[in-house]
Amino acid sequence: MKAKILFLIVLLLLALSCKNEAKSTEETNSSSNTELNEKLGILKGTWELTGFYNYKDNVIVDSFKMNPEFRQLKMYTETKVMWCKHRPADSSEWFGYGTYKYDGDQLTEVLDFGSAVMDEVIAEKKQFVFDLDLYPNKFQQIELDEEGNRIYSENYVRVE
Repeated sequence: MKAKILFLIVLLLLALSCKNEAKSTEETNSSSNTELNEKLGILKGTWELTGFYNYKDNVIVDSFKMNPEFRQLKMYTETKVMWCKHRPADSSEWFGYGTYKYDGDQLTEVLDFGSAVMDEVIAEKKQFVFDLDLYPNKFQQIELDEEGNRIYSENYVRVE
């Protein structure tokens, strides 16, 4: 009789621990989805280009700031991206508009249209994929070569 009770208690404890483990896995998945949604929320807003990094062997080897006469802004909503560049000495317009996706490490922008100069670029290549180092008030959009090595980054700070 004592053996049956002991067996039932062990079986009950085993069942409860399995249920807790499944709940833990659900919580982990929910937690990582929440973290990604929070990162997406961090990306939403208006950002200004402040400078660039050049890379060699995936290490920053040079950096420089934006010329104060030029300005470039990017704006992200839930699903859309738009960027514009102001160059007073240049009569050509620079802007692009499209959609974006962010998976936690990689930013993909697909441009639908842009200025006359950008429409020529978009005719050749619509999709732009970057590594993204994202923080609450700054990010680095990093261009990769064909082998996945970092080439350069555009560095932005939050304006709004």
